[in-house]
Amino acid sequence: MKIGLLLFTANDRYDNRARSYDSIKAIAQRAETDGFDSIWLADHLLYHKPGEPIRGIWECWTLLSALAEATRRVEIGTLVLCNSFRNPAILAKMAITADEVSHGRIILGVGAGWNEPEYKAFGLPFDHRVGRFEEALQILKPLLRDGQVDFSGSYYQAPDCHIVPLGPRPGGPPLLVGAEGPRMLKLAALYGDLWNTGYMGRPETMKERLAMIRTACQEVGRDPATIGITAFIGLWFPDLLANQPSFFPSPLTGTAKEIASAMKGYEELGIQHIMFQLEPYTPETRRRLTEALQLYRHT
Repeated sequence: MKIGLLLFTANDRYDNRARSYDSIKAIAQRAETDGFDSIWLADHLLYHKPGEPIRGIWECWTLLSALAEATRRVEIGTLVLCNSFRNPAILAKMAITADEVSHGRIILGVGAGWNEPEYKAFGLPFDHRVGRFEEALQILKPLLRDGQVDFSGSYYQAPDCHIVPLGPRPGGPPLLVGAEGPRMLKLAALYGDLWNTGYMGRPETMKERLAMIRTACQEVGRDPATIGITAFIGLWFPDLLANQPSFFPSPLTGTAKEIASAMKGYEELGIQHIMFQLEPYTPETRRRLTEALQLYRHT
């Protein structure tokens, strides 16, 4: 099973200080040295809650492109791109180009998006997000796989579209779909090479989600064994951050040995790839996760 680390590219959650690219790159390179299989980037334009200062974040694809050159071995994924931010045909072109730069290490994670304030601030449509996403997948999938599509929909058009040249991998970068609701799960089952769900905690928190994606695959006539299962895990260290993060419903906690045991539990469930978000995001929490990774690899 592959183990990944989410890189924080937003301003610091507690004092809103910007993270420099040099610091982000250094963590990515250290993760590669430490044996992580992948690094992951979130895709947002800003965070803005009423009554709170605007919190900034670097643009995802620009950083991904830079990290493709700054690293050599780790896979580089998006967790996940907000569909409405980019035209899907152009996104496919971008992904294939980045896959060339990285020598075949890109995982294209996509989702419908959710954070309405950033859509409004940048003049992007927030309506019919799942409908738009469904059309986008009908463009993305054939372009990544075959380099051509002819599509006309209500929201997107790609008439007689071709991507030339194609990248280093037959079939292009794998398409990961982040999905949880019934309609989104069916789209994952129809179009995804990989499916992602989060925020997960201990391995048993995956069991209901696994049943959901299996049902979705059966409903669309797909063998569930043909879709790769990935899980985004919220890892919280209460001794370093007293209050449980509100966006972690049931986080994983514990010692390095206990975290390694949880990794083994995910593997036993047949999960292909897990990614960790750390709270707090500090050198010490990254050290503890690295220790757990090394224990997992040697048991």
